[in-house]
Amino acid sequence: MSKVKGNCLVAQSGGPTAVINASACGVIQQALKSDLIERVCGAYNGILGVLREELFDIGAEEAETIEMLKTTPSSALGSCRHKLKKLEDNRADYERVLEVFKAHNIRYFFYAGGNDSMDTASKIKDLSAQLGYEMIVMGVPKTVDNDLAFTDHCPGYGSVAKFIATSVMEAGRDTESLYTFDTCAVLETMGRNAGWIAAAAALARRYEEDSPHLVYVPEVSFSKEKFVEDVKRVHADYGRCFIAASEGMRWDDGSYVAHDTSVLAKDSFGHTQLGGVAQVLKKIIEDELGLKTRWMMQGLTQRNSMHFASRTDRDEAWLCGAEAVRQAVSGTSGYMVSLERVSNSPYQVQTGLAKLEDVANGEKKLPRAWMNEEGNFPTAEFLDYARPLIEGEVEVPIAGGLPLFMRFKKSWLPKKCKEYQVG
Repeated sequence: MSKVKGNCLVAQSGGPTAVINASACGVIQQALKSDLIERVCGAYNGILGVLREELFDIGAEEAETIEMLKTTPSSALGSCRHKLKKLEDNRADYERVLEVFKAHNIRYFFYAGGNDSMDTASKIKDLSAQLGYEMIVMGVPKTVDNDLAFTDHCPGYGSVAKFIATSVMEAGRDTESLYTFDTCAVLETMGRNAGWIAAAAALARRYEEDSPHLVYVPEVSFSKEKFVEDVKRVHADYGRCFIAASEGMRWDDGSYVAHDTSVLAKDSFGHTQLGGVAQVLKKIIEDELGLKTRWMMQGLTQRNSMHFASRTDRDEAWLCGAEAVRQAVSGTSGYMVSLERVSNSPYQVQTGLAKLEDVANGEKKLPRAWMNEEGNFPTAEFLDYARPLIEGEVEVPIAGGLPLFMRFKKSWLPKKCKEYQVG
């Protein structure tokens, strides 16, 4: 596509991470340097903000505020879990998006998110071409789950991996000190279909006796009988057992381990809302082995923890955002920026490009070969892959003994379109 001149819009979607704001920072700082981009705008709450025409002028923010995006967790622009339906099923929403873009002369759209966000961006790109509206659309990768295809790893994963591993080191010492009373512990992590987060717990194990002793992921079917034998063996060896388990663990028949006779709730993307596998494992251990067991869920803290985020992760997140703009102003459209590993030692990466529609329809799971033959602990190959991603610490500004995070003042752009009812 030829180079175009006009305004740009940056938006965030899906579950927040510790570094998605660093990606936004990369987009904003690079866009403000471009002669082709006249105004940098933000959409409040992702694609919902576009549909509702809730846009603000990021160029009116202080440079210090924008810089502090690098040390502020979650989604400063606001996020959403609103998925546009297929173009043929709800063309009105897509035409509304283009109507808002035209009204504000948005010629560059940068969307940070996961598979569903890349799908939305791809469809917007296709419709703008159909309607003859010249616009460049670029995706910026984001997900703690690390399950985006066509990228070695995803911004957000390094920080959650660092947090989970650290949590296991700390909680594991608690279990070790009280093993005569609280004999076993189960830590539940996020991970619907992919076990990348749970596998990261293995980074905590420097010595054989360290936690975690067992790790379970969705990619390996779960057997109650084998699990009981695993715990029994570990307990015989160490007098205690610490387990890291992904929320998406499945039985041989494909059903979720945490699934009971009730119907699990669905989120707005149609994904099953999980949670509770730690309680299931606790009950199995106590019923079958009579060992007192505690369980833990890190909840939202695992994906939003900035106080011990990975500097490598933060820097790569910024790089992806900045590269999206560099590619866009050179005429590239319809792609997501990817990360390609050049080497492990020394660790080096370079950026690449993946088609939006390919990313939308792909899913990268933890390779089965990266779990041991027993399926209860990651291999050295996984550890070599993950270790570089957690390196370095982010220096977070402190005020009154607590982290200091930024807030946009949000200079709202005047609405130019009619009110629109979002379905």
